[in-house]
This record gives sequence, structure tokens and C-alpha cells, in this order.
Amino acid sequence: MSRPELTGHASLFYNAKEARKYDSSSRMVGIQREITERAIELLKLPSPSPREGGTPSFILDVGCGSGLSGQVLEEHGHVWVGCDVSRDMLTMANERIEEKREASQNNDNESSSDDDNSDNEDESMQDGQKRKTEPSPGDLLHQDMGTGLPFRPATFDACISISALQWLCYSNSKDQMPKRRLMRFFSSLYNVMRRGARAVLQFYPESSEHAILISECVGGIVVDYGNSTKAKKHYLVLSPEWAYKAPQGLSGMEGALLNEVRGGVRVADKDPRKAGKRSEKAPRKIKGVGKTKEWIIHKKETQRKKGKDTRKDTKFTGRKRPTRF
Repeated sequence: MSRPELTGHASLFYNAKEARKYDSSSRMVGIQREITERAIELLKLPSPSPREGGTPSFILDVGCGSGLSGQVLEEHGHVWVGCDVSRDMLTMANERIEEKREASQNNDNESSSDDDNSDNEDESMQDGQKRKTEPSPGDLLHQDMGTGLPFRPATFDACISISALQWLCYSNSKDQMPKRRLMRFFSSLYNVMRRGARAVLQFYPESSEHAILISECVGGIVVDYGNSTKAKKHYLVLSPEWAYKAPQGLSGMEGALLNEVRGGVRVADKDPRKAGKRSEKAPRKIKGVGKTKEWIIHKKETQRKKGKDTRKDTKFTGRKRPTRF
């Protein structure tokens, strides 16, 4: 399957049909949730809980798509603004936000009617708290990140981007230069971030040249599951600290257990008991000699395991015949 970046502009690829397909795929929803959880972990944001004296962080979601990553940010108690170049994807995200706001209004109306009709005020308050649904704290903006981010300076506490940064490495017209679009994006991102804010941008580079092109800015790349071809994830972590060192990526059993706790996609590790043990190789034919006795016995055992009729082994199995009678 070819990469979607090679088919043309993102707004053309993610049309209404692809946007609906993307948003309804349980596999994509699980992967997006896992990556967003990892990005929030790398941001190291303060707790938004009022009990701990914290406040929700104002986070920018670049390439928000259908709002799957924004939904995870809401679950963590943060306020977010998402921008994307595809209007169809933003339509899907807006539907999710409007549904949550309507559900919140309906719950408020039901709780108020319960308070009027109930004899016991304490019970009505408890029932209202159980059914209470908060409106979505997210907002959307149609914007191509390659042209810059149109926000006021020092607006956001953090920034995430899930599977969108690699689109800037491709040009769809003669006037689009990947390096120039990347520099425009990173300079505007630095401008809209507050002092001390961090950004975690997850991307899928097609080649090492794309990874080098993206990593030329200040920061470090964190690679999770580096030995896997399907589960490998690249995270560009940007920090204003000059002495900042990127954390180590997840690998092996550590990443598998963490994903199991999150409920996301689990990457199975090899059995540690079998580590370092080489599998027994089947006997091979020897040139100039032909089929050896070991090779014939191994072949017959393989045929028996497949359920095929095979002659029994005798003392004549693999016996060399004389060259002449």
C-alpha cells in the first residue's frame, strides 16, 4: 500500500468518505489513543486537578483530524484547539464536539426538571451529579500548518501533533518547498508557545532523509519500538531548555506492559526463556552427495505432521544403492 502523502494534498486525500472511514475504524481509534497518551506523557504537564491546586493546560493540536486526539486531551482535563487542512476531517471533529455539547445541555435540563419534581433535594442533587456531562472544551480552526500558525504570541501551554508532520516533507506544487514549509511551521510554533512550554510531534518518516530534515530544529527524537517495522513511532520533542536530553524510547516488554495498562495496542515481546537459543536447522542436501539419511528422515517426519501417508522407517531408509547391479 502506498503512503497517503504520495497521492497529493492532504485536503484531497481526506475527503468525506476517507474522513468517515478513518473516524469509524476501531483500529485507528486505538492507535490514535495510544500515541496521544504517549505524547501527553512526554509533555510532562502539571496535574489539572483543582484538588491539587492545578489548572487545565491550553494545548494546541496540530493536524487534529477528526478530533480523536482532542478527545483524549479532554479526558485528561485539558482545554485544546485543533487545526487541520482537511475541512471534511474538521466536520467530523465538529460533529463530535456538538454532540457532546447537546448531551450536556440535555443533562442540565433533565437535572433541573428532576430538582423541581423531586421531594428530596439531596437525592435529586446526587442523581444530577451522576448524569452530569461536561461540554467539550475543544475548538477547531481550518489552517495549513505549512503556511504558519495564525495565533497570538505566547498563547499555548503545550502542543501535540499526531501523524501529521510528515506531510510537510512532500511538495504538491512547484512553489512548495519542504524545508521552507518546515521552517515556517517551526518558527510560528515557537512564537505561539509560552515560555517553558514543550511540544511533542509524532510523525512517520518515509526515509532517513525525512527524519534528518525534521530533526534539524532544536529538540530530540524519541523512537518507540525501534526494532519493529509496524509498531515503530517517532516523536520529535521540542523543549526550550538548552541542556534538555530526550528520554529513551519504549522497547520490548516495558512498552508492551505500558500499552496493556493503557488499554491500547499491545506489542508482544519474544519469550525471554527462548532468548539466545537458536532454532534447530533442518538438514540440508549436500552438493555432490545428494539426499542424506538425516534429510530423508526429517522430510518424512514433516510429511507425517501434515497428515500425509508416509512409509515407515526401516533399516533400508536412506541406504545408498550400488552404482551398478
